[in-house]
Amino acid sequence: MNTSLTKLTSQLRLILAASVAAGSVVATPALAQEESNAKDVEKIAVVGTRAAPRSIGDSAVPIDIISEEEFVNQGSTDMVSMLQTVVPSLNVNDQPINDASTLVRPANLRGMASDHTLVLVNGKRRHRSAVITFLGGGLSDGAQGPDISTIPAAALKQVEVLRDGAAAQYGSDAIAGVVNFVLKDDAEGGMFEARTGSYYEGDGDMLQLTGNVGMPLGDDGFANFTAEYRTSDATSRSVQRDDAAALISAGNTFVANPSQIWGSPEIKDDVKLFANLGMDLGSDSRVYLFGNYAEREVEGGFYFRNPHTRGGVYDGGTDDNDTPLLLVGDLDGVGMGLECPTVRITDGNVLDDADYALIADNSTPIGANCFAFNELFPGGFTPRFGGTVQDMSLILGTSGEFGNEIGYDVSLNFGQNEVDFAISNTINPSLGPDTPTSFKPGKYIQTEKSFDVDLNKPIEVGLSEPLYLAGGFQYRHETYESIAGDDASWAIGPLASQGFGIGSNGFPGLSARSAGEASRHNIALYVDAEAYLTDDLLLTAAIRYEDFSDFGDTTKGKVSLRYQATDSIAFRGAYSTGFKAPTIGQSNVRNVTTAFGTDGKLIDRATLPPTDPISVQKGGTQLTPEESESMSVGMVAEFDSGLFLTVDYYHIEVTDRISTTSGIKLTEEDIAALLAQGVDDASSFSEVSFFTNDFDTTTEGVDIVANYSMDMLGGDTKFSLAYNWTSTTVDEASDNISAERVRMLENNLPATRYSFTANHTNGDWRVLGRLNFAGSIYEDHLDSGLPIGQVSSEYTFDLEVGYHFTDNLQLVAGAKNLFDERPDENVLYDNEIAGSQYPTTSPIGINGGFYYLRGIYTF
Repeated sequence: MNTSLTKLTSQLRLILAASVAAGSVVATPALAQEESNAKDVEKIAVVGTRAAPRSIGDSAVPIDIISEEEFVNQGSTDMVSMLQTVVPSLNVNDQPINDASTLVRPANLRGMASDHTLVLVNGKRRHRSAVITFLGGGLSDGAQGPDISTIPAAALKQVEVLRDGAAAQYGSDAIAGVVNFVLKDDAEGGMFEARTGSYYEGDGDMLQLTGNVGMPLGDDGFANFTAEYRTSDATSRSVQRDDAAALISAGNTFVANPSQIWGSPEIKDDVKLFANLGMDLGSDSRVYLFGNYAEREVEGGFYFRNPHTRGGVYDGGTDDNDTPLLLVGDLDGVGMGLECPTVRITDGNVLDDADYALIADNSTPIGANCFAFNELFPGGFTPRFGGTVQDMSLILGTSGEFGNEIGYDVSLNFGQNEVDFAISNTINPSLGPDTPTSFKPGKYIQTEKSFDVDLNKPIEVGLSEPLYLAGGFQYRHETYESIAGDDASWAIGPLASQGFGIGSNGFPGLSARSAGEASRHNIALYVDAEAYLTDDLLLTAAIRYEDFSDFGDTTKGKVSLRYQATDSIAFRGAYSTGFKAPTIGQSNVRNVTTAFGTDGKLIDRATLPPTDPISVQKGGTQLTPEESESMSVGMVAEFDSGLFLTVDYYHIEVTDRISTTSGIKLTEEDIAALLAQGVDDASSFSEVSFFTNDFDTTTEGVDIVANYSMDMLGGDTKFSLAYNWTSTTVDEASDNISAERVRMLENNLPATRYSFTANHTNGDWRVLGRLNFAGSIYEDHLDSGLPIGQVSSEYTFDLEVGYHFTDNLQLVAGAKNLFDERPDENVLYDNEIAGSQYPTTSPIGINGGFYYLRGIYTF
């Protein structure tokens, strides 16, 4: 995102000028306003420190605290989109046709990959998803992060976002920052909410039912439970592809219109359950237990298979005169009986050709012996891809304080995520007419277990406050299991030797030969220290040592400080080293997916372990950790007028970043050599990809957060501004990364994003308005090497109005993207490639406006 400093400077001046203007307009707030604003500012965070929890203004590193109210007062219902609305440095794209990313959408904090952000729940590490985003829009290709969409918003007390490198404090993955989801701990009361909504175009109908209840547990404990159920229909923002339109014009009446669907997938039976329990045991000790179970089924679209040109299914190559041929299977074997005629595709519809009629008439010996998939799918076909995601966790621990002021926290953590893929309306071409049309291609299961011991103690050393020391130990064990799909999804059928593809077309199943389980463990030791050297100067330091069973050890550190320069203004800064260990899935996963190849045609691309013989042949080596150096410097200001403002600059350098390579073609010589080695399905792969430490990047940016409350129009109004500018440069990349991929890494996320929110309450009424801006991006359209140089910047506006009929019952109506803004329509690569009406990675999405209605009952 190479945005000029001139543009950055002008935008910063605009933001700061607006803040000063707001402060001058409301320079004489009432006392009640000051008290209200002070309450807003003094939000307390646990993340980022192991000393006593600090307010966001007193922290030495930038922290956002998002209340439950801020989360639920918006049109989005999935956690990833909800976070993006309130954290502008976090970006997430729609994933209409993007393989496993359809099931778990990757989110990017501060311009980094989705697995560069560590996710905690109640301060404990959240397990990863089993889904690896093989196609992640460039930046997150190959990332394997947690699935935060399994967390219901109603279960949350608040969300803490640490926008600073923290690997020295929390371990691997915290290069971009940390997100800590804090669960409700109410021992009484609760709520029930029913929500429904739809897009302006009349699709994507959504229904969500949510309940939360708190109950006492013993004399001094709580048990808080949350349940959520959601369904969401699919959307379509498609136009007919040129090739499909040509088939229809030529008389093929079996082609759907549109032949391919671009839009949000269908969400079926999305169930989320969360429990949070705690109880005092007396003598300064307590026990806690929390966990979840979630399950959802997702189904989305895939690419259209043209009934003339789809390789391995319909495309039979060309004759000596370069006339296209139809791929015809000889069911009794080539040279074994009746010989099949050559079927030439001489016009736009092979179905009306005389040669095709010979094989399509199954009442004749020729027709019974000769088969083409036009007989089964005469208009081509478009697979439906998805799967079922299951997620569960259980954390049990005890915390308290020994008599000598040594605090302790000991916990056991179990987490597991499973994805069971499904694909339908497709075939295993090598099985010929005996192929099923629905498949279960296999499962991936990520399992993590950990044991944590955390200790802390304040020590008087003659400073203004005690020196706060913390230290701890962690043992983690991870397993990634691959379970084979049903036999038909990976079987090598009798027509494989005649040029027909192997496995369920679009997402071939995991074979029994490739299934298996890989695991690793690691131990970690850390020490933290915090002290006020003077009343105004806070200094913190941390060091962490980790030893992994599969690649060795690493030691990382961090220092930060905060200086209170005046009563109103403080300065803060931090420097840290960090790392992200290669996940056990990245080191061992096998997957085949359909993608656009380097020649702009659909191909089957295999993602293989980097140590697989095919990968090694193409340069693959064992993965090593990513290494990072992060620096941040910022200002915190709390003015007498009530204006709260933070400005933070960050600079992150990451070396040996892990990602999948761009597609590497397999030549005929490569395939022949692999077949000779016994790799039977090598002929199904046009390209291969593997995980590798491929490139180095430098990311820098600025975050600005401002809040202000005032009396207005007879009620109270809270204004909030959140601004982010991010620029990423690829410093060095191997030959495995294409030029288009480099541009995606640098420019596929908006350089600038901000939101300005006003929330006004007046008696029983509440009105919220939010202006959102997302800067322009570059898109490698459909990963096909077809560049859209500039997807234009866009403004959107959200509006929500609520009314309390009683103290317990509230009705809310709202619209997300009120004015139905859309990205500029594709004009270069709209229908001639795949029928995508809009750039698919647009930061404002492709679906347009969404309206909703909420009914909330509290007790």
